Amino acid sequence: MRVLLAIPVFNEARYLPEVLARVRRYVSDLLVVDDGSTDATPDQLRRAAPMAVIRHRRNEGYGQSLIDAFGFAQARGYDWVITMDCDAQHEPAHLPEFIAAAHRGCADIISGSRYLAALDGNDDPPPDRRRINSTITWLLNETLSFSLTDAFCGFKAHRVAALRDLTLDVPGYAIPLQFWTQVAAAGLRVRELPVRLIYKDTSRHFGGLLDDPDARLRHYMDVFQREMRRVGRWSAEVETAARSLLAECGSTT
Repeated sequence: MRVLLAIPVFNEARYLPEVLARVRRYVSDLLVVDDGSTDATPDQLRRAAPMAVIRHRRNEGYGQSLIDAFGFAQARGYDWVITMDCDAQHEPAHLPEFIAAAHRGCADIISGSRYLAALDGNDDPPPDRRRINSTITWLLNETLSFSLTDAFCGFKAHRVAALRDLTLDVPGYAIPLQFWTQVAAAGLRVRELPVRLIYKDTSRHFGGLLDDPDARLRHYMDVFQREMRRVGRWSAEVETAARSLLAECGSTT
């Protein structure tokens, strides 16, 4: 079984050397997608031990970095691609657990969850992020018949053959809304794996309008509606649930 670890990065010079050193203990095939970094990240990548690197000339978005990583894995015949972030908020020691779960072959998507279990050392997330995560997670469960506990964790293992059933084109942070909608439409098997909840820097931001929680939630809901229509799952019942949930959360975010 060939496994690729893919790490999207954007201006992560602070954490990159440590993250690369730690993940190399567990994986041999490594891809870094540098999303147009303007700090020391490109120089660090040039000096690092050999690895595959995709570099965007400009910042194209977190979602585009994932899409490029999936395409790389498909083109090179990998069986699984694991994605994790480079901000030291994903614990590399969990990698053997993802690989073992992939070997068992009982799922197509193995999604890390920071809320599935109360692991030692868990941090408290920023309130607006936890609130929006729980809101969107509930909506996906209600409309797509999932039983997720964490809709936004980027620490995931993906069966590469299953990714061919998805057509992903959301370049930004809203890609989980498109991803989960298409995973449900394709009938892919999903399981969650508990991972540590780590927040090194609660001041990190999304950029632009998405730094406002209300705007971020509305953007997520817009992407969700569009994608549900695309896969033929939008209905009056789903629209009512979505509008009700957005109205309720709008007064608290």
